[in-house]
Amino acid sequence: MEDKKKTNKKFCLILGVLLTVGLLYGGIKFFHALTHEETDDAQIQAHMNSVIPRVKGYIQKVLVKDNQKVKKGDTLFIIDPADYKVQLEKAKAGLAAANSQLQVTEANIGASRFNAEASDAQVHSVTGNLEAAEIQLWRASQDFERYKNLFENHSIPEQQYEEALAAKQEAEKRLEVLKSQQKATSSQRNAAVSQAEVSRKQVSVAEANVLAAQAALDAAQLDLDYTVVTAPIDGQLSNVNLEAGQFVQQGQSLFYLVNTQDIWVVANFKETQLESIALGLPAVITVDAYPDEEFHAKVAAFSPATGARFSLLPPDNATGNFVKTVQRLPVKIDFTENNDPEKLQQLRSGMNVQVDVHLN
Repeated sequence: MEDKKKTNKKFCLILGVLLTVGLLYGGIKFFHALTHEETDDAQIQAHMNSVIPRVKGYIQKVLVKDNQKVKKGDTLFIIDPADYKVQLEKAKAGLAAANSQLQVTEANIGASRFNAEASDAQVHSVTGNLEAAEIQLWRASQDFERYKNLFENHSIPEQQYEEALAAKQEAEKRLEVLKSQQKATSSQRNAAVSQAEVSRKQVSVAEANVLAAQAALDAAQLDLDYTVVTAPIDGQLSNVNLEAGQFVQQGQSLFYLVNTQDIWVVANFKETQLESIALGLPAVITVDAYPDEEFHAKVAAFSPATGARFSLLPPDNATGNFVKTVQRLPVKIDFTENNDPEKLQQLRSGMNVQVDVHLN
């Protein structure tokens, strides 16, 4: 009987201890829930730059290995530049030809302008001679009329009358010749002016050809420079699987360069947790790979839409039976400066973490 009483006392004592521990644990969790929001649906993120060649060709040399750390500007691999050197020389020859053609057209426009000026001078000269010939014809006509009247009155001999007639006819012929010359010189002047305009346009075309040839040369030089592929940022390489002699296409994603200096966490909080979470609130990050380490962080940004909106096939609740499910919103969490840099270097993109946001 006494043993039974002792057993009951022990059971009651153990039960009391368990209840006390349970109440204490439940109280701690309750008060923690009032001042914290947690989620284990979170991962570390980093900028993953695809290494993409800007020109196509055969790989001549690979200078890096998988998982190697590189600095900005380090050469990763080289594409065979032989074809691009030929294109560069061709572009240089094209530019030289375009410059020569420009010089020829500039010389032509100078000659055309000289011809136009000479034609103008000739037109002015013929016009002056024509005016003098018109005056001479008027004077010869007046003399002829006087001599004609005198000859009809038998006041002068026939020889003087014939001389006056010859002078008048000569003046008429000279005027006709000068009019023909004026027409011809005017046509020549118009042709010279037109040729000068054509030469001016040819110079404009030649100048445009020089610009086009220079652009082609610049493009060829760029293509040649692009055969040496360098690292755009500091980081660590991943999935490097290149061999010398391999053919790569322009714009082909070959491997990744991960920026290990700039990492953050994307935590997917339930929409029911977001009411108390605000920008700038402190957070504690626990990484599954390093459970004994804690990292300090803060809330940096909220996604403009839930994760379901960015899926390949977003759910459309209007097309079938509606089942309400709690959605999750990605929240960006940035690491603060009061973390150990060496410990941060151990973190990798894609690692699972737990996020504990401290509420005000």
